[in-house]
Amino acid sequence: MIFKSPHPAVPVPDVSFSTFLFGDIESRAGRPAIIEGPTGRILTYQDLRDDASAAALGLVSRGLEPGDLVAILSPNVPEYAVAFHAVASAGGCSTTLNPLQLPAELVHQVSDSRARWLVTAPELARKATEVASATGIEEVFVLGEADGATPFADLMDAGRRDRALAAAHGGCDPFDALERRVADPATHLVTLPYSSGTTGLPKGVMLTHRNLVANVSQYLVADPVAEGEVVLAVLPFFHIYGMVVVMSACLAAGATIVTMPRFDLESFLVTIAEYRIDRAYVVPPIILALAKHPLVDEHDISCLTRVFSGAAPLGAEVAGECERRLGCVVSQGYGLTEASPVTHLLPVSDRGPGRIGTVGPSLPDTEVCIVHLETGERLSPGQEGEVWIRGPQVMAGYLNRPAATAETVDADGWLHTGDVGRVDADGFLTIVDRAKELIKYKGYQVAPAELEAVLLGHAAIHDVAVIPSPDPEAGEVPKAFVVSSGHLTEEEVVAFVAERVAPYKRVRLVEFIDQIPKSPSGKILRRLLVERERERLASELPV
Repeated sequence: MIFKSPHPAVPVPDVSFSTFLFGDIESRAGRPAIIEGPTGRILTYQDLRDDASAAALGLVSRGLEPGDLVAILSPNVPEYAVAFHAVASAGGCSTTLNPLQLPAELVHQVSDSRARWLVTAPELARKATEVASATGIEEVFVLGEADGATPFADLMDAGRRDRALAAAHGGCDPFDALERRVADPATHLVTLPYSSGTTGLPKGVMLTHRNLVANVSQYLVADPVAEGEVVLAVLPFFHIYGMVVVMSACLAAGATIVTMPRFDLESFLVTIAEYRIDRAYVVPPIILALAKHPLVDEHDISCLTRVFSGAAPLGAEVAGECERRLGCVVSQGYGLTEASPVTHLLPVSDRGPGRIGTVGPSLPDTEVCIVHLETGERLSPGQEGEVWIRGPQVMAGYLNRPAATAETVDADGWLHTGDVGRVDADGFLTIVDRAKELIKYKGYQVAPAELEAVLLGHAAIHDVAVIPSPDPEAGEVPKAFVVSSGHLTEEEVVAFVAERVAPYKRVRLVEFIDQIPKSPSGKILRRLLVERERERLASELPV
């Protein structure tokens, strides 16, 4: 069975991504596009378009050819969008780097993508130059000033000189020629984020101009952003969620984005109150803090009307608790890097009983089917299996990985997500868990995320992660790592879950820890907890 979107089809303009976002901004040219939260520094829509176009010409003068790669290593600052769209406007492709990674990790991505240039921030310049020297990067540009790097402003100055020179001689405006550097938006790559996909080491996800234009168009039909809304950008722009949903869709709608370079709960709350944020895009750990942390009561964040969660499953209990505490709407969506990323969204207007824990129906022009994990049979509403997606936002493939591409996107265009879910009779999708993270208990499949959602309903549990622990009788049993406040015993945790799930899903082991390890995008790093559990079991073996 194929589940169709309830939304009407959306036209996808046949233009480059930057033209789609900034080709018609006259009505808001002088309005703030991006504000740097810590300093209040503003880039207007006119500033953003002109700076990106000037830097694009500067890159062309440096020898950038259509299809060339530029790496971006920076926290969230207004110039991130300038650099991203400078590369896109010049016909290049950006690969976005995680600032928290070590140089050796960054070297893999830069080398694999064959990036020619690297754009960075002053505080990351030393790391950037180390990566550059190990990968053959031709030049490092810095968003400011730093030893061993060229100021990014030099690119903009070069572009403005070229434009002035053309005007002085009566020539065509070189800004107008940039659009022709993207000959075919359907095949021309605009960005190359890296993802592990359903398995293996990180791979370059090839996303075209058409992919991103389509996904922004789809998203804004399902979840309109009002012109002039003030949106908080705490999600990192290097991550596909922050890049497309916040840095792109909100700008396409004419919103004002307020950037934060990193998440800190108190700074997060202060920024919301200071800038009167209307909408915040976050991940489940932030929702959890908003629902339970006492610091929230010390700040006036009544301006917040919408909180949107993505990147990992959000349980209905936590979402509901956050809504009741803040008096705003909490919803979630679903997607993955390979789908540009959004495929599903829980609409504000259709949040009936039992739906707050779902990710809603699919976006316009997005088809879904649920497939049996072993037989490959397409399943009916209510049955759980692997989620497959088909639509214009699905990637072109993995860079230089034809076998991995074929395993992930089949000949009929279905993206095999590796996620387990079910679709109800109304087309609303509930994500149960990652297929590879399922716990196999006596032949039953137990989803860690489902147990985590149950545990987070306990008032004394602030955070939790569930992993499989090897067991000679059952094969694997669920073990919960719990961050709690006050006195809580293992027996109380086990009993709390036992009252709320089927017998085979019960938590058998509990360990209390100070913090759950997570990635910058908010996903639980289960492999670290699995390694910890293996070490514990090894230490208990008889000598």
